[in-house]
Amino acid sequence: MTELSYILIVEDNQDDYEATLRSFKKNRFMNPIKWCKNGKEALDLILPEEDEEHTKLINPNIILLDLNMPGINGREVLKVLKSYPKTRSIPVIILTTSADEKDIEHCYQLGASTYIQKPVSFEGLTEAIKKIQDYWFGIAILPKQINSTSH
Repeated sequence: MTELSYILIVEDNQDDYEATLRSFKKNRFMNPIKWCKNGKEALDLILPEEDEEHTKLINPNIILLDLNMPGINGREVLKVLKSYPKTRSIPVIILTTSADEKDIEHCYQLGASTYIQKPVSFEGLTEAIKKIQDYWFGIAILPKQINSTSH
């Protein structure tokens, strides 16, 4: 069975996740969206242990990643994802409240594709999501997703 490509949202704040999801729906985005509430959940989903019976069939098309989460934060998730050949090419969009220059510089050094400060209003978020959708699914050519069982 083939699983559709999806967007992964890694966000610990349920209100922010739901607002982002509503923004995608308002923009008539059709691809499935999955939610991980923290960095550990995201890494467990994308990088299953070799001995697990369940292995996911396909990586996400794009990851929207919050930086400031308890436990494994977004910076650590980004660093891990960019260290594995089979996840390195997944575009990671940092979507966070932080506008700290150190965070911005560090995320780009780690391999972030884009860094976006979360808009305060729902309208602003909806417009940002529309631009993400237009660019990443309208203009950009995304890498062919790597099947987790291939070498």
